Amino acid sequence: MNKLRLVFSLGFIIFSLQFVCAQADLDQHYLLKVGVQDSLYSNILQESRKIFIQLPPAYNPGSDSKYPVAYILDGEVFLPTVYDMLNYYSGGYTPEMVLVGISNENNRLRDLTTSVITTKYGMPFTEKNGEADYFREFIEKELIPFIENNYPVTNYRTLIGHSYGGLFTISTLIHKPGLFANYLAIDPSLDWDNQQLLKEAEKNIAAQRYDNKAVFISLSGQLHMQNSQVTIENVMEDTTDFTLFARSNIAFSRLLGQHPENGLSSTWKFYPGDIHGTVPFPSIMDGLISLFEWYQMENTDRINSFDTPVDELLDIIKYREKKLKDHFGYSVPPYPEELLNMMGYMNLDMQQPEKSEMYFSLALEYFPESANAYDSMADYYEAMDDIANALKYATRAYELNESEYYRNRVEGLKAKRDK
Repeated sequence: MNKLRLVFSLGFIIFSLQFVCAQADLDQHYLLKVGVQDSLYSNILQESRKIFIQLPPAYNPGSDSKYPVAYILDGEVFLPTVYDMLNYYSGGYTPEMVLVGISNENNRLRDLTTSVITTKYGMPFTEKNGEADYFREFIEKELIPFIENNYPVTNYRTLIGHSYGGLFTISTLIHKPGLFANYLAIDPSLDWDNQQLLKEAEKNIAAQRYDNKAVFISLSGQLHMQNSQVTIENVMEDTTDFTLFARSNIAFSRLLGQHPENGLSSTWKFYPGDIHGTVPFPSIMDGLISLFEWYQMENTDRINSFDTPVDELLDIIKYREKKLKDHFGYSVPPYPEELLNMMGYMNLDMQQPEKSEMYFSLALEYFPESANAYDSMADYYEAMDDIANALKYATRAYELNESEYYRNRVEGLKAKRDK
């Protein structure tokens, strides 16, 4: 097993980890394949539902690792975009996640709209609609248990939806806020049924608690399809149906801003250069970064500094550990094993053994079943000429992974001890 003994900046280390993960996922026949199809039968909806599952590139089937999970409406369309975004931003900006794309290619209007209408723009409307409550019940009582029983996920969930999917996302935030931690509503169709959901929100938003919940809402630049004089500055002055979509979106964002006491973290962003069909791409990127802003690494300048004392470094790491636990609701390692390992070797090469020992010890603390973590500590003790401890840790590595490498490592240290 080769050990990286190069001096990297923290940012370059993060980039390297992401690049390796992306490269490992390449297929010899395809540049990229995303989302494995699965399905389950819904007793609530009385039909079979198609879903698509994407595990993190670094997922090891032999490990017991579990990940936060994102449920993506219109998953056959948007799961690849979410996956691409996470390939660039997971690690330093967002956590690795399991992605669940929910197919809405059939009965989309029925499942995603939140109240029944019989007329639209003054004309009879006969397409089946307004059964979002049943679809949400399917997600809550059938899909989520199915995913949690069959895939390596935690109960930290994010919901992503566009257009009618955004309407459904906001409806879930209002009526079932505990179902997800994060809500990403892309150009949501809050004009549906003459703003019926907006009226419901006016009652619920002030009355409910949204601690540790976050929502990101986007609005595309199509404010009025027939009048370019309507801008973001004056759209709320218009009273025609042509601007009802935009006005509903803005009104909801303003409503959220009126109730900071409810604990909900909300972000709204306008994309003047995008239309309804293009706004998902930037919204997914900006939305996930915003929803996981708390996840971003802090004090990287101090971690990179040669002069930072080991006690300060440990405080930074333990602060991050607590911060992640407070948001996720469960304990997770503050940094990937690979990063702790690299930092251990980097400081060993820089003749800062105290820092090196700290990083290797933390890797053992957070990843106690990792043979590689024990082997790294063995390297540390060998560099310190403490062959007895080096052999102890190498032996434990071999107990965890009886590979030829670890066997040879133990034999080599025994020979060195017996000289």
